[in-house]
Amino acid sequence: MRSEVTVAFQNSPPVRVDLNEVQPMPHDAARAWLDGQFTQMGCEPLRPTGKLLMADKVLVVAQAAGPQQFADAAWAQAFARAASASLAKPVIHIDIGAMSLSY
Repeated sequence: MRSEVTVAFQNSPPVRVDLNEVQPMPHDAARAWLDGQFTQMGCEPLRPTGKLLMADKVLVVAQAAGPQQFADAAWAQAFARAASASLAKPVIHIDIGAMSLSY
């Protein structure tokens, strides 16, 4: 089964991270990694209620990282592994311009 994470930024080519030959990240480790990045990057919840869904966290961390952070292959792979494990989806498409995430 194909496993990849694609992140599309405006005015930049999409970033594709292939996870087919990569060891999956444990679910708890994935959530902890995303929590750490969320805090480190100073991200804010998308919803005014403050409720933060895991899909929202993946989206705002990708947005805060921007194309510059995704240029770091090791970081991009860690992000893709964490996103895939935390959402329990093998294929994820993130569109930063539209602020949408699809499986």
